[in-house]
Amino acid sequence: MSQTVENIKPGYPLFLDQDYQDMLAGKRVNFEGAYSAEKVREIFEWTTTAEYKDIVFSRENVTISPAKACQPLGAVLCALGFENTLPYVHGSQGCVAYFRTYFNRHFKEPVACVSDSMTEDAAVFGGHNNMYQGLENAYAIYKPEMIAVSTTCMAEVIGDDLNAFINNAKKEGHIPQDLPVPFAHTPSFVGSHVTGWDNMMEGILRGFTAQSMEGKEVGSNGKINLVPGFETYLGNYRVLRRMMDEMEVPYTLLCDPTEVLDTPADGEYRMYAGGTTPYEVKDAPNAVDTLLLQPWQLTKTRKVVKDLWSQPATPVVYPMGLAGTDAFLMAVSELTGKPIAASLTKERGRLVDMMTDSHPWLHGKKFALWGDADFVLGMARFLMELGAEPTHILCANANKKWEKEVQKVLDASPFGASGKIYTGCDLWHMRSLVFTDRPDFMIGNSYGKFIQRDTKALDPDFEVPLIRIGFPIFDRHHLHRCTTIGYEGAMTVLTTLVNAVLEKLDQETSLLGKSDFNYDLVR
Repeated sequence: MSQTVENIKPGYPLFLDQDYQDMLAGKRVNFEGAYSAEKVREIFEWTTTAEYKDIVFSRENVTISPAKACQPLGAVLCALGFENTLPYVHGSQGCVAYFRTYFNRHFKEPVACVSDSMTEDAAVFGGHNNMYQGLENAYAIYKPEMIAVSTTCMAEVIGDDLNAFINNAKKEGHIPQDLPVPFAHTPSFVGSHVTGWDNMMEGILRGFTAQSMEGKEVGSNGKINLVPGFETYLGNYRVLRRMMDEMEVPYTLLCDPTEVLDTPADGEYRMYAGGTTPYEVKDAPNAVDTLLLQPWQLTKTRKVVKDLWSQPATPVVYPMGLAGTDAFLMAVSELTGKPIAASLTKERGRLVDMMTDSHPWLHGKKFALWGDADFVLGMARFLMELGAEPTHILCANANKKWEKEVQKVLDASPFGASGKIYTGCDLWHMRSLVFTDRPDFMIGNSYGKFIQRDTKALDPDFEVPLIRIGFPIFDRHHLHRCTTIGYEGAMTVLTTLVNAVLEKLDQETSLLGKSDFNYDLVR
């Protein structure tokens, strides 16, 4: 083999070497029983047709490349946003390894999360002993000030009672009586990661306030509470804080994992860092109101705010784009009596200037997009503000009510006329949509790169580039630190979109002496 100490090659160029190519070819011929290249090409091209699309959309019991993750993953992210809190998953070790590696790959950070490693005997006799020992060990070794418990499928199928298990663990002395251990049942076979985040947030809020509402008075602390929802862009937490500070609005951010998921490399490992404090959670019912920034995914949290805390939970839209941020800031201003800061007004003007500059390049461009309900709705609205056209709008974890809301937003703009909405669908559906009604670009998570590869395989001129905005982003670095909401986030998203358009234009006009009559220096 050509790999030597003097010439170490990584995987990509290494496997292009002739000896490796010969080895792989021999493997295909002698061991795989593979079909001919011609047959493979024939079937591939058939999967790009309208006939195949009809088959894809008629299936009912199979999901291929789901555009969502499972409930406990969302619960873990929620737990990470609270001070000195250890996420604890009651279930099998393999599930927790998946949650941790998923976040490791997205945030490029170590993620603290423990499991009580249920195995076959627990599935028969119940997992209470696993939980007793697991809670005791987790508290003794990692010394959290709160343990937030969620569940995997195994625990849910056998019907383990978290409330009873936790209370018995305290009675038997496995953990201190006064240790906060909020919990949420998060079965993976229903809902998605956003459901799990909502369930865990409900568990934490109820755990700290349900038995201590006496003496609480709405508005008495003069603050507003902000609930971000399942949010994986760390810049979004920071821009929320900045906007509130510039408006001099007293606030509490209920869940903030920015510190623990973005720790510095200074020689000190931080298992816990930052996060919303127990005092802030206990004081939250005294706020003027609680704003749910991703309202389509926070149904149980809304019930806590309205029914337990007696706050109005004033409706807001996800503050993405120009109009979304306008509406959010105006809602904050009306609730608190604080004027929108002059610095934010100036920032808004800069965004409008950027939109004007880039409009000629984005006007009429067609985008397919997928992701969580609030993100997709906000992105579709912002695309139309830019003169772009959202064509295929897919959300795996949304409902018919959300679909009607998106349609209303599309109907309000001439750029929404070609938009079609798909709920409960996966990325294999999106693949067929891209092939049969080709957009100019896709907006979504890293899994969309396989769709891009397939479009290029059909014909290099047919390639549909992926713009990576969403979760998870595995194959690019540091995007999770960016901002996508507020005026600042709109500037980042706009810059990303227009430069993707210009990059594609350069590629299309770069053939020397053939297409380079539009290979311009100034765009």
